[in-house]
Amino acid sequence: MIDVTKRTPLWYHGGVASALAACCTHPLDLLKVHLQTQQSARMRGTQIAVNIVRTQGVLALYNGLSASVGRQLSYSTTRFAFYDMMKPIVVKDGNPTMLQKMVIASCGGFFGGIVGTPCDMVDVRMQNDIKLPKELRRNYKHVFDGLYQVLTKEGFLTLFNGVGMASLRAVLITNGQIAFYDQIKEMLLRTSYFDDTISTHFTTSFMAGAIATGMTQPVDVMKTRLMNAKPGEYRNVWHCVLETGKHGPLSYFKGFVPAFIRLGPQTILIWIFKEQLRMKYGKDPK
Repeated sequence: MIDVTKRTPLWYHGGVASALAACCTHPLDLLKVHLQTQQSARMRGTQIAVNIVRTQGVLALYNGLSASVGRQLSYSTTRFAFYDMMKPIVVKDGNPTMLQKMVIASCGGFFGGIVGTPCDMVDVRMQNDIKLPKELRRNYKHVFDGLYQVLTKEGFLTLFNGVGMASLRAVLITNGQIAFYDQIKEMLLRTSYFDDTISTHFTTSFMAGAIATGMTQPVDVMKTRLMNAKPGEYRNVWHCVLETGKHGPLSYFKGFVPAFIRLGPQTILIWIFKEQLRMKYGKDPK
């Protein structure tokens, strides 16, 4: 009988798991974007959610879902595939060190951040659209319409607005979500209290989600503002940092609670889905 815990993931498992998780946590992601793009702290997350549902209906909480799924299928597929494929190459026998895991995760996150930026930018714009006056809305129908409109009206380079911040955030979040998850799980499995089961995956991913949120929040705020900016609003990344700082140091952590509430469950769901895919459909080491 095959020991399913010994199976290794296939290259696309991370992307599929992330897309499934995004479908579950998208409303929280939308609230986070709304909080981060406020110029002053006027409304709380719950107030924004109630206002959206009251004025536009429950389905408005899923604005930009196609772009969010598209982003995960590009960004997360890249970072997970890179990590899962490079780990056995870096260390042929045994487990890599924490430093090696962080280096692999950083490279995977960097490449994933670049690949996922166009869908990420469209995602931010679609989520932010519902709070704009009707005459200022971009009204993208779906992710492909958004990509096409940006490409034809604003140029190819606009698709990569905020790519620097997106890549930096991807490096940090991939370390938190993947490298730390891998390390924590490895440490737990060395004890006599944990086995390779769904309860272990839940515990490990919860801790990884908390670490990832703390590492990425300031960068996430900058990325969101740059992606949602009008042409010429910010001269460069540093200008965005300074302008955001004028509203006080806490402005760098706008949307922290929704980000934690979103990223925690998202990380848990990603890993539960991914681990189930690995154990049911993964590669048999034999």
